[in-house]
Amino acid sequence: MWCMEAERPVASIVIVHGACEHHGRYKWLSEMWRSAGYHVVMGDLPGQGTSTRARGHIRSFQEYIDEVDKWVDKAKAFQLPVLLLGHSMGGLVAIEWFKQHGKAVAGIILSSPCLGLQLKPNKFMDVIAKGLNVVAPSIMFESGITPDKATRNKEVIEMDINDSLYITKVSVRWYQEILKAVKSAMEPTDAFLDIPLLVMQAGTDFLVDKKMVVKWFDQLASYNKTYREWEGLYHEIFNEPEREDVFKAAKAFADQYIT
Repeated sequence: MWCMEAERPVASIVIVHGACEHHGRYKWLSEMWRSAGYHVVMGDLPGQGTSTRARGHIRSFQEYIDEVDKWVDKAKAFQLPVLLLGHSMGGLVAIEWFKQHGKAVAGIILSSPCLGLQLKPNKFMDVIAKGLNVVAPSIMFESGITPDKATRNKEVIEMDINDSLYITKVSVRWYQEILKAVKSAMEPTDAFLDIPLLVMQAGTDFLVDKKMVVKWFDQLASYNKTYREWEGLYHEIFNEPEREDVFKAAKAFADQYIT
């Protein structure tokens, strides 16, 4: 777990990274929040980044939820309003964490949340994967997630290509646990009725099925939800050439709920 403290803090924000990546890819975003007066708390999810667990593998999606719960507790220790920002799979983790814990956070921001996959194994491989999940859950296969599918930012793509912590393979169990979590997230719930929610979705997303994101958003029972689609932007909206505009939109949302 890492914490970047602001000089004149007004709130704290917990950032949950996506699949196959790590907290180090969020240096720019972390500094933007810190400079805006937000303590930033984040870390590497189990099996990713500098985690000591087998990379690309989890036993259960619950491991992610339990880890994020520690980060939220750390943020709450500052005794300031806490916001939760989840990107991609991190958005899915944020959804499931909030459904389980419902701790008092001031608002939730979801960035291209993983509520449906664009990259899927063919039907034959999908059937095999279900069997392997029982007898050999740690067997790895190529994720299909490549830097050029995630962003148009050439500088970020170059860094990712040379990043030894960037994961290219995931386990059969990981894939099955993601599918289960997506199914759970799509089930009707009243958990989000009173929480301010901002969903910002990439308009050109090669990794997440944005139709499923819209479906989830439209059916979600909520008194305070906002959806914004960023036309032409790839999956990692906070890494895109237009990322300053994306950050301004996220901050404008957050600033409403920290007093």
